[in-house]
Amino acid sequence: MFVDSHCHLDRLKAKGEVLDQVVQDATDAKVEHMLCVAVSVKEFAQMKETVSKFSNVSVSCGVHPLHQEDACDYDTLLAHATDDDVVAVGETGLDYFYSSDTKDVQFSSFVDHIKVANALSKPLIIHTRGAQEDTLQLLREHYDPSTGAVLHCFTESLEMAQAAIEMGIYISISGIVTFNSAKELQETVKQIPLDKLLIETDSPWLAPVPHRGKENQPKHVVNVAEFIAKLKGISVEELAKITTENFYRLFSRVKHV
Repeated sequence: MFVDSHCHLDRLKAKGEVLDQVVQDATDAKVEHMLCVAVSVKEFAQMKETVSKFSNVSVSCGVHPLHQEDACDYDTLLAHATDDDVVAVGETGLDYFYSSDTKDVQFSSFVDHIKVANALSKPLIIHTRGAQEDTLQLLREHYDPSTGAVLHCFTESLEMAQAAIEMGIYISISGIVTFNSAKELQETVKQIPLDKLLIETDSPWLAPVPHRGKENQPKHVVNVAEFIAKLKGISVEELAKITTENFYRLFSRVKHV
């Protein structure tokens, strides 16, 4: 059985009965659980409502670094993240690739998220792009390793992955790893210890080969798993088992049904 450790079901074009089919398709593909990740606290209530009827979907709460127009203060984030249905804080982090001009706001938001995660003992979901040094520095300064965290949709260097793993942080790989242009990432994935590896779709974006150009869905996490298993020289069954166990270890509040 597989787990999609990071998706955005509320961002899919599918709504209503069509979304029901998306979740059913994932279940039929042996994807037993999906973590629907928030990008805005303002939209959190609607996101939660969208997926509330699915027993195999959990939710996080946070503000994506590229959604700082929806930024909130520590107390507001804490109040929302305290919700019993929230199993993780984020996604949060730093993105200088698309928005270096909001660096100061991103800094403040990321630190607030780290502190909320620490306070609630809920793992942190981290987005990082083009900000390796600052991301690691803020984690070293503020992150409590007992909280748990994951660098999601990882595309940065092996050195960053190793530095994060030294802090006990998991590394999650999306469909980007299947792209022909992702040779460096493929080499990095070969070096990531299996006990620190997660898989995801980040749907509706980044559909893996052979679905590139189409809207991504949680069922396609199987394609990610198949590709990584070949890179690692292990069976897809073993890869699925290990990454699923890792998911439930990190996101311990997820109801395992």
